[in-house]
Amino acid sequence: MPPRCSHHPDVPSLEGPVSRYLNRPLSRPLARILAPTPLTPNAVSVIACGIAFGALALLAVGRNIEAGVLVQASSVVDGVDGDLARVKGMATRFGGVFDAVLDRFADAAIIGGMGWWALAHEDKPGALVLAFAALVGAVLVSYSRARIEGAFGATAAAGVLGIASRDVRLLALAVGAVAGQCWVALAVVAAASHATLAWRLIVLRARPDAT
Repeated sequence: MPPRCSHHPDVPSLEGPVSRYLNRPLSRPLARILAPTPLTPNAVSVIACGIAFGALALLAVGRNIEAGVLVQASSVVDGVDGDLARVKGMATRFGGVFDAVLDRFADAAIIGGMGWWALAHEDKPGALVLAFAALVGAVLVSYSRARIEGAFGATAAAGVLGIASRDVRLLALAVGAVAGQCWVALAVVAAASHATLAWRLIVLRARPDAT
């Protein structure tokens, strides 16, 4: 089973299809190239978050196409930290937590920027409300996964990954930004995230060990 995108290697895969089939073929060679350098996995996590904030800055000045490219670049680089940690033997539990925290900052920057761009450039209602719904959904998908891991184990979390894993969300946002359809991308992410949350709760409530 492919390794989970984390600094700690001994857990089941919690990667979505975009990470597995698109991002990893790019992040693994990059990690091998960076292995001889002094760059640490935690530094790569910071870089990935910085790229997301670069996307926010570009969206704020109306450069949606370049911002979309940076959104997907951030997603790819976010996989490099875990790959680099494994290559350099620097996998730690703290690294996984640090990466997860920075991912939430990155999600907020990207979704907030897209809401901003939609409000300024698209003649559609409720752009900021939609961005809020997408951000809440994205954060809760990640939070619920962490809670499921803690309560039921990583295998259970992998079994209810759903359709709104972070790699899928970021690709949808990247495509939406490049196409100039931030409102639609936010709607897709919001709907997919909340649908995933509902499905997870239904599945977990039916587990024999849920009580």
